[in-house]
Amino acid sequence: MNINKIIEFHNQALEKNCKYSKKRFIAKDLLNDRGKHFVGLIGARGVGKSVLFKQIARQKKDSIYISIDSIEIDSLYELVKNLSETYQYKLFFLDEIHYLKGYERELKTIYDFLDVKIYFTSSVSLSLYESAYDLSRRVKIINIYPFSYREYLSFKKNITVSTISLKDIKEKKWKAEHIRAGHSFKEFISGNLMPFSLEEPDVLLMLKNILDKIIFRDIPLVAKLTTDELNLIKKTVEFIGKAQIDGINYTSLSNNLKITKYKAEQYIKLLEKAFVINVVLPKGTNVLKEPKIVMNLPFRLLYNGYNEAIGGLREDFFVETLRMKGMKIYYLKTKKGKKTPDYLIDNNKIKYIIEIGGKGKGIRQFKGIDMEKSIIFADGDNFDGIKRPLFLIGFLQ
Repeated sequence: MNINKIIEFHNQALEKNCKYSKKRFIAKDLLNDRGKHFVGLIGARGVGKSVLFKQIARQKKDSIYISIDSIEIDSLYELVKNLSETYQYKLFFLDEIHYLKGYERELKTIYDFLDVKIYFTSSVSLSLYESAYDLSRRVKIINIYPFSYREYLSFKKNITVSTISLKDIKEKKWKAEHIRAGHSFKEFISGNLMPFSLEEPDVLLMLKNILDKIIFRDIPLVAKLTTDELNLIKKTVEFIGKAQIDGINYTSLSNNLKITKYKAEQYIKLLEKAFVINVVLPKGTNVLKEPKIVMNLPFRLLYNGYNEAIGGLREDFFVETLRMKGMKIYYLKTKKGKKTPDYLIDNNKIKYIIEIGGKGKGIRQFKGIDMEKSIIFADGDNFDGIKRPLFLIGFLQ
């Protein structure tokens, strides 16, 4: 293990990264983190985990950045011990730790015996959540997502917009700055929520490469699957991306892909933990206990143009944004053929019934439902009755 080479890579990584001055909003959580626990930064490929680690490492003189997938490590414990005792490094930023076999055991040993702080990233949260080792009291997990609309405006347009709550949106207690900021929403939802879009002109080509790496490189690290099964996972994503958003569940995937329901559920679980899709559980009467499956933005655009995909993109944006904010969200389902709104937000005794749609969306689905708790989120800046502009969700606090 060549320590000098590792330090050289660290210096090169920080020098290359010095052009990035603005930090993701989540940087404050990392910089202000206190306590002995280690910190795992978990998020999809392309959301800026590596850049953020390098930015913070530049600020901390006793820190070192190590990209796990670019070096060979016999023992992470021995490496950290050497760098700590001999070179006086105390903060370790370990990028893409899931490429190190048995990293859970190594982290546990480092935590128990060395006086250092470890920050690490992974693009495959499944490798953490299904760990055979108890890291619960030793590791704090922080999720990092693509840009929120508010964050996108800050990075791309240099526009600062304050946060608002769902209650503010319902009661029309927003500011003029919020409505004025809606002009870039189509540009945002068209694929530009990934941080690499700031400097990459062909976002969809980059996204396609990311998806291939997720399926054929990341997922095999945490699941024993054959090449044929990996191709089936690719077909699963394609089917979800091309299909109408309603009715995508384990049964429809099983029937259309000619796989067992068990396999469909297994593939969806892997794709959810790899940040490709979102699974929304049902609530309502007379429902099948199967979740609704939507995509993470902007993967749907790999399979359809914007105009064809917009219905799905709206729901993808809504679900993903609510998940970013840690809110509980369910999809509503009743007897077949009966109209019902799309979603229920159930968060700390604050409940809202939500319908997602275009400019022409009406209130037929809300018959018999308390209008005081009902919102239609639609395109444009119409806020008549219970209608509210969809882009306002992007400013949630």
